Amino acid sequence: MAKKQTKKVEVQEPYVEETVVVEAPKPEPKPIAKELPKKDTWEIKDRNYYLTSLASPLSYSIRSSGIYWFDEGKGYERELKHTSNQRTCFVDEFPTGSPERLEHIVFRGGQLHVPRNKQTLQKLLSLYHPHRNSLFKEHNPVQKAENQIDWLELEIDALNAAQSLDIDMAEAVMRVEIGSRVSEMSSKELKRDLLLYAKRNPGLFLELVNDDNVALRNFGIKATEVGVIKLSPDQRTFSWGTNDRKLMTVPFDEHPYSALAAWFKTDEGMEIYSNIEKRLN
Repeated sequence: MAKKQTKKVEVQEPYVEETVVVEAPKPEPKPIAKELPKKDTWEIKDRNYYLTSLASPLSYSIRSSGIYWFDEGKGYERELKHTSNQRTCFVDEFPTGSPERLEHIVFRGGQLHVPRNKQTLQKLLSLYHPHRNSLFKEHNPVQKAENQIDWLELEIDALNAAQSLDIDMAEAVMRVEIGSRVSEMSSKELKRDLLLYAKRNPGLFLELVNDDNVALRNFGIKATEVGVIKLSPDQRTFSWGTNDRKLMTVPFDEHPYSALAAWFKTDEGMEIYSNIEKRLN
């Protein structure tokens, strides 16, 4: 009897393609910036106040009630009062039914000293009172020193500018200050008065030095003084001094030499300026 042979057949499984989904890494959440609380710059110390007027009366009272301060945060005006028995100067913060013992605010000899334990009065005067920085000011030595430094630096700049100014520009600047009298001054007198003017009013001095119209106006005045050009009696017309030919008409309600300075910057005026300059030299 024949023996059956069993043949092992391997069956290959069908290929199945697998799709793998890879998730992108989630970005880390950005840290939320926390708003830092505003630093309270109020300093507890003795404070001094002074009246801004030059007068120093023996006693002077400022309003301590019936005054208001506009609160930006709340959006309305808040009533202020200075009392001896409340911890705030805002009336809407007074305890309900609490009595209000009003106190006067009195400057003696133009001065008022408020000790450090009077914080309610200090804040009323320094922060909220409607007349602060106009009727009275808080004495601030640091701010005063800064203002003095700014003034001294401005004064130095003005004196340096005055020292290096040529004689024509010096005459133009001083003519603004003292008028036609500048024509009678010697160069030494002009230089002296120029330096004194720069020291006395440095801001205005530097403004005049940097103003082109000042030099042009002075140029026109000099030309008129020596007769190169003429200004009509009604101050409405400039003309040549030799033949009365009209150069320009002064616009209504303008200063004649300011108008002439502006005209010198036009094309026609520049030609006339060169012609006048040759005649003056």
